[in-house]
Amino acid sequence: MAFLLTMSESMPGSSARPLPRRDLDHILKHTDGLWEELRGGRLFVTGGTGFFGRWMLESFLRANDALGLGADVVVLTRAPEAFAAAAPHLAGHDAVTMYRGDIRSFEFPRDGCTHVLHLATETTLEGSRLASFHTAVSGTSRVLEFAAASGARKFLLTSSGAVYGEQPPSLERISEEFTGAPDPTDAAAGYAHGKRAAEFLCSVAASESSMEVKIARCFAFVGPLMPLDANFAIGNFIRDGLEREAIDVAGDGSHRRRAGV
Repeated sequence: MAFLLTMSESMPGSSARPLPRRDLDHILKHTDGLWEELRGGRLFVTGGTGFFGRWMLESFLRANDALGLGADVVVLTRAPEAFAAAAPHLAGHDAVTMYRGDIRSFEFPRDGCTHVLHLATETTLEGSRLASFHTAVSGTSRVLEFAAASGARKFLLTSSGAVYGEQPPSLERISEEFTGAPDPTDAAAGYAHGKRAAEFLCSVAASESSMEVKIARCFAFVGPLMPLDANFAIGNFIRDGLEREAIDVAGDGSHRRRAGV
């Protein structure tokens, strides 16, 4: 499936407010023809309460309702009550089932699934430097086990451009075939190494089963629901602008980013 995340004048807005209808209709228009395979299907989603997850869920539900797909989705979360309070229009939707559990150890739902969207990740700077690595490895392993037990047809992992490590100054663009990697001695690279390990686990699963596994290496995004108080530069810039504070840009001034690159 393909999803487009768009910028809206409603940003940042309340997390309890549905995403702009025009944005969801824009996504539906540009993904026409991709939804039919979900007719009568059952999705299992991890990380459905986060930035990516909310967009995925609302995009799916818009298509499900508009096209009469008759599909449903199970959303794994450690705190169903908190999500229901933050997004009652999602938690209360007839096609949505909130399922309590930790990504690393959840009990398998009784009913299987046809598609798995593994979006859960630990990107914050709080807690142990190993937290994001352990979450990526043990969480991905557990979700793959469930997908196999369910006989899922397709599995999507949202990975990150961090798997490539630092971009060499001589390399203008990074291709998918680039074999660079984060420094194994960098104690702060737990997130990047965790995503690399998660990709490896998915590759092994794909080679040992008939399940179609896809990996999306995500880079930079901005739009409604983007956290303004986490380790996302654009979110921090927007927050500082809203609060009329000075916008601090870390670096020595030598870094450049061209539009479209």
